[in-house]
Order: sequence, then C-alpha cells, then structure tokens
Amino acid sequence: MIRPGLAVVASAAASVGRVPPETTQQAVGYPALFVLVALGALVPVVPTGALVSSAAVVAVHQQSPPVAVLMAFGVAALAAFTGDVALYWLGQRGVRSPGGSRRLEALRERATPERLDQARRRLDEHGVLVLVLSRLVPAGRIPVMVACLLAQLPLGRFARGDLPACLAWAATYGLIGIVGGSLFAEPWKGVVVAVALALLVSAGPAVWRRLRPTQ
Repeated sequence: MIRPGLAVVASAAASVGRVPPETTQQAVGYPALFVLVALGALVPVVPTGALVSSAAVVAVHQQSPPVAVLMAFGVAALAAFTGDVALYWLGQRGVRSPGGSRRLEALRERATPERLDQARRRLDEHGVLVLVLSRLVPAGRIPVMVACLLAQLPLGRFARGDLPACLAWAATYGLIGIVGGSLFAEPWKGVVVAVALALLVSAGPAVWRRLRPTQ
C-alpha cells in the first residue's frame, strides 16, 4: 500500500527535476523584478537601476539572450511606469484633499528647493518632455513629478510623458547590464560590474556636487 504513494512522490520529484533551471529562474525572476522596481518607484529604498542592470546580465547568459533581454527590459519599464503612475495618483490626492496633503509634503521633502525651482522652469519651457530627462538624471524624477503635481497636470498627460521616460530609463540601465554581462563568462562577475556601474551612474553626480568646492 505504501509503494504506490512512493511511486507518485518519485514521479513528482522526477518531473520537478526535469524543469529547466532557466525556466524556473524566469518564473521567479520576472515577477520579482517587477515588484522590486515598482516598489522602488514608490519608496526610494531599492536601487532599481542596479536591479535592471543585474537582470540584463542574467538575461545575456540565457539560452535565448535577445528574448530574455527584451523580457527584462519590458518588465522593468512596465514596473517603473506602474510605480510612477501610482505615486503620481497618490500625489494628486494630496493636491486635491486636505487629508492627503501629507503625501504631497512627503514628496516635496524628497526634492530640494533648488531642484524644484529648476524642474518648474523646465516644465514650463519643455512640457512633459522633461519627464524623459528627469528619469535619466539622478535625483531628477521626484522634483519634476512634484512640479507636475503643483501645476495640476492631469494624470493622463503625465502618463503619456512618463511612458517614454520609463522606456528610456530601462533601456539605459539594461544596456549597462548587457555590457557587463558580455565582458565575463561567469554571470556573477557581470552582475558585480553592472551593479557598480549602475550605482556610479545613479549616485556619482550627487557625490560630485557634495565634494565640489563651493564657488
């Protein structure tokens, strides 16, 4: 009576063993990438650029690199867009309702007055096109988003400007990962290089501004 049960367990174990590791990695990796990038867009505690670069490194070493790279790029761009739109929607509630003003204030605290003034001027001059640059410039996303909120830019118009911004952002950090992954045969070495480059790109300008002597 025990042998049939053992046979079922053995059969199930064998089936799991036949699942390609790459398929398992993709099934877990893409949802995790989406959640972490979207969360990083809402709460800036996750280095999302480094995540995208690392995902691109892993994709380069898959059996079908072009497909895997495109998948990583698409998931990252969609996650960034989802997080941005959600954050903007929450900010709009802060503009429209006294009870939600704390959300808007929380966003304003993440933008220095100088950057906010600069973002307002650029928004007046270039419209939503400034969103593309804000996604690529370190610490540029939040000031522009706050400027859009204070200008009461409709959510639909913000989304139309933010979509190409997220695509450009995902492509930039994905390219960093592709370069890092192509340099080494071992994926982990490429991940280390890609993460270092991504962090340098994202944090370098801010560090330079702090270390630069004041005029």
